[in-house]
Amino acid sequence: MEKIEHTTVATNGINMHVASIGTGPAVLFIHGFPELWYSWRNQLLYLSSRGYRAIAPDLRGYGDTDAPPSVTSYTALHLVGDLIGLLDKLGIHQVFLVGHDWGALIAWYFCLFRPDRVKALVNMSVPFPPRNPAVRPLNNFRAFYGDDYYICRFQEPGEIEEEFDQIDTARLMKKFLCLRIPKPLCIPKDTGLSTLPDPSALPAWLSEEDVNYYASKFSQKGFTGPVNYYRCWDLNWELMAPWTGVQIKVPVKFIVGDQDLVYNNKGMKEYIHNGGFKKYVPYLQDIVVMEGVAHFINQEKAEEVGAHIYEFIKKF
Repeated sequence: MEKIEHTTVATNGINMHVASIGTGPAVLFIHGFPELWYSWRNQLLYLSSRGYRAIAPDLRGYGDTDAPPSVTSYTALHLVGDLIGLLDKLGIHQVFLVGHDWGALIAWYFCLFRPDRVKALVNMSVPFPPRNPAVRPLNNFRAFYGDDYYICRFQEPGEIEEEFDQIDTARLMKKFLCLRIPKPLCIPKDTGLSTLPDPSALPAWLSEEDVNYYASKFSQKGFTGPVNYYRCWDLNWELMAPWTGVQIKVPVKFIVGDQDLVYNNKGMKEYIHNGGFKKYVPYLQDIVVMEGVAHFINQEKAEEVGAHIYEFIKKF
């Protein structure tokens, strides 16, 4: 880990913290919620040892990267703009993209906006979500899962942050990272975070040192920036109107755990496996479903995920 270099890059009006290691073709890793560059620590080492330049930033609002105060500063256009600016500053024209969770969504947007900058994509947990011009996403979420669905609970500025502040940050990180409930995540107002179980022990893939690293960064920065991504969900839907129906035209490998809460959302398995996903992602070359694996797949199965990435991108 000490070989990983840390720099700050000015991009798109913010200062972005970037972890990187290695030389060769560039691989850009995009983390999810509630994570950091650190989520990719194992893959950075794995890919760099195999001849790649592995790059993992803290996204806008996270870790040691700036967190603009405005909710509307966290749209897909801002997030992809940060990464394009980062690549420009690093002098990199094309990259292999690797995303997980929110990072997967950002990677899909990246491929919609700038396919010319992408050699191939390995995405995890979240398949491409085609835009439905007739339905706002938040209305959809409420109809399917109710007002207690976590994305709906994240909408009111300051509300969920206040709940997060009432619990030790390390304990909160354990609740999130160790969550193994293969169904939509709900946080009822009356019971709050007590709905999320406290793990009796940490899994083998997660150490107290790991938890404390996350906790230290989220304690410093808070959760408002990361939660603002969710607050832009309907705004992104509005901004994406020009891309309605546009396909993802880069080679793709998709990886998900069968215990992932996203994989177990209503209709998701059918969409992924029965042709809907392939319709919007015509160059989808491989779907990998890992048995017994939950949402934080890149950490839970770090070595296997590193191998899956390498085996795919080395073809290009």
